[in-house]
Amino acid sequence: MQTTDSPTLELAIDLISRPSVTPDDAGCQELMLSRLAPLGFVGEHLRFGDTDNLWARKGSEGPVLAFAGHTDVVPTGPEKNWAHPPFDPIIKDGYLHGRGAADMKGSLAAFITACERFVSAHPNHHGSIALLITSDEEGPAQNGTVKVVEALEARSEKIDWCLIGEPSSTREVGDVIKNGRRGSLHGYLTVQGVQGHVAYPHLAENAVHTVAPALHTLANEFWDNGNDYFPPTTFQITKVEAGTGSNIIPGECLVHFNFRYCTENTAESLEERVVAILDRHNLKYDLQWHLSGRPFLTDKGALVAASQNAIRNVTGRETELSTSGGTSDGRFIAPTGAQVVELGPINATIHKVNECVKADDLDTLSLIYEQILAELLA
Repeated sequence: MQTTDSPTLELAIDLISRPSVTPDDAGCQELMLSRLAPLGFVGEHLRFGDTDNLWARKGSEGPVLAFAGHTDVVPTGPEKNWAHPPFDPIIKDGYLHGRGAADMKGSLAAFITACERFVSAHPNHHGSIALLITSDEEGPAQNGTVKVVEALEARSEKIDWCLIGEPSSTREVGDVIKNGRRGSLHGYLTVQGVQGHVAYPHLAENAVHTVAPALHTLANEFWDNGNDYFPPTTFQITKVEAGTGSNIIPGECLVHFNFRYCTENTAESLEERVVAILDRHNLKYDLQWHLSGRPFLTDKGALVAASQNAIRNVTGRETELSTSGGTSDGRFIAPTGAQVVELGPINATIHKVNECVKADDLDTLSLIYEQILAELLA
């Protein structure tokens, strides 16, 4: 393992070297707790199903500032396509290379070192510092943060401010932070026709032909204009499957689609509009829905202000507030009433082959996190 003169980089390298592909934590949470316990954090291991979760807290009073993140990473794909082994991290040309460098073991390391410096400088800080860490963010997300939040809510333990280390930056660290996310609604449509021989179409009903006009209507439907905080709602077909052979008219067509929707719509209103369109086209169908998360927004407040101030003080940059991109575990935390912000490194290489992050950016990120702690809890 490489050595550096940066505690944040050293810890990031140690974390990346552990192949924690969802839902395997590979000992990452134990490593993090070993650094937090000497600071006065009390760790609680919460395992649900195949998922390891860690809730670590220092302090018993409010307000509670929680850092949230995940130790799991996506699969690497064929390792032969990587310039360097994905779980053998290396610093080269100023970049830290390895699976999870940007998403999000670099942020986890920055959480820890920021807490170490802050607690050393402010041993009697007010309120509480917490970390909510899961090994199931990149996967189904059924036994991770959502279950930890349910456990906390059941015992009336509240998070006031939540800072998620997802890679939010675009060109320079801290240039963009996410203060909300769109909702995500999945639809699973099965359209029924009548299977038959292609030479006798009058004896069959092609399910693909039947559903095609409805899909065209859905793809061209105006859903909303968005608003000051969110882009317009989008509809995307993600999968179409039909047919069993070259001479067989398909009697069934499966269509998967997704809405990324803003606060101008609700999941319920979108479902109603889709059903109305399908019925208007006289389809015989079955439709199942899965709501991944509702939209959330942290407009103004102490956490957004502290994040903007910290970025300005450390980097001199003004940051852009954004709700773009996919979903995050913030969708499980925001409904409890917590202010939620996502702030992390540049996201250009996340989930890609040769994932990497600027090495210096992790030290910068750690300083930003420390400044946020100081503004809210010192």
